[in-house]
Amino acid sequence: MKILVTGGAGFIGSAVVRHIIQDTAHSVVNVDKLTYAGNLSSLAAVANHERYAFEQADICDSALMTRIFAEHQPDVIMHLAAESHVDRSIDGPAAFIQTNIVGTYVLLEAARAYWKALPLERQAIFKFHHISTDEVYGDLHGTDDLFTETTAYEPSSPYSASKASSDHLVRAWNRTFGLPVVVTNCSNNYGPYHFPEKLIPLVILNALSGKPLPVYGKGDQVRDWLYVEDHARALLTVLLKGENGETYNIGGHNEKQNIEVVKTICALLDELVPAKPAGIQQYQDLITYVADRPGHDLRYAIDASKIARELGWVPQESFETGLRKTVQWYLANSDWWRAVLDGSYQLERLGQGQGQ
Repeated sequence: MKILVTGGAGFIGSAVVRHIIQDTAHSVVNVDKLTYAGNLSSLAAVANHERYAFEQADICDSALMTRIFAEHQPDVIMHLAAESHVDRSIDGPAAFIQTNIVGTYVLLEAARAYWKALPLERQAIFKFHHISTDEVYGDLHGTDDLFTETTAYEPSSPYSASKASSDHLVRAWNRTFGLPVVVTNCSNNYGPYHFPEKLIPLVILNALSGKPLPVYGKGDQVRDWLYVEDHARALLTVLLKGENGETYNIGGHNEKQNIEVVKTICALLDELVPAKPAGIQQYQDLITYVADRPGHDLRYAIDASKIARELGWVPQESFETGLRKTVQWYLANSDWWRAVLDGSYQLERLGQGQGQ
């Protein structure tokens, strides 16, 4: 099949694109605006592959989306393009409303018009896969509670509210217009090519530089951690096997407090990089507690039994194996993250025009 992936230069999107090109016979059309979070160097391994095409485009541009559908004739869609950083959504919500809500609407309308014009046999296999987050559910108060596919939405941040809105739009287009859709809500991702503003890469890179390791509040926030390559496999599984109109929660079965995550990274670095920056005995010495963010959810945890039971997917990585792989990747790929930190990665978008 030909799969149109929006946001394919982002962290999760690039993992999906690499997985499809390297591990399957499907083709990919990657549509990405190349905002600060889009990084073409994350796709270097597949950029010249005959089954890969790239379009630099904003999903909010209706005419451009219509052209891309008409020109590339995708069989299915995986919609990952989104603004996704909670702190940025607090500082500037407008971009989240525009991309996550308006952009999803524009894409849905372009997809609906395209789908309706397809021959019946192609209509039958068409699917709009919307990739979302567990943050739409708000937080869990009990120690044993889990988010299920029927948990009521209670988003806390502008980011999660905008994603909740996009989820509702997708389901409405399914019920009102009959557009074939599937929705997935995932837990916190981590792994190679993760943008350094996020917790795990931030801690790794700050520790290597001898900088403070900021921890919100007491660090007692609990997250379920999902290795990004496991997530990519899950997303393709849902695309190929998921039932029309269904939702699937994707989790890593790895609940950890943030402070536990930070201390585990420090212990791995103590082992793998014993030559520390001057003035510290162990990397944990760099931990610094900072004021908590507004509206910070305390606990997220996914019940991923439905996708295991109905589609046969389970994560391959434990938190311990996945985190070790992640730390080792950052140690071995300093060219990638140094280009992100100094901003030179953004130069790659120069010359990346529409239709390339």
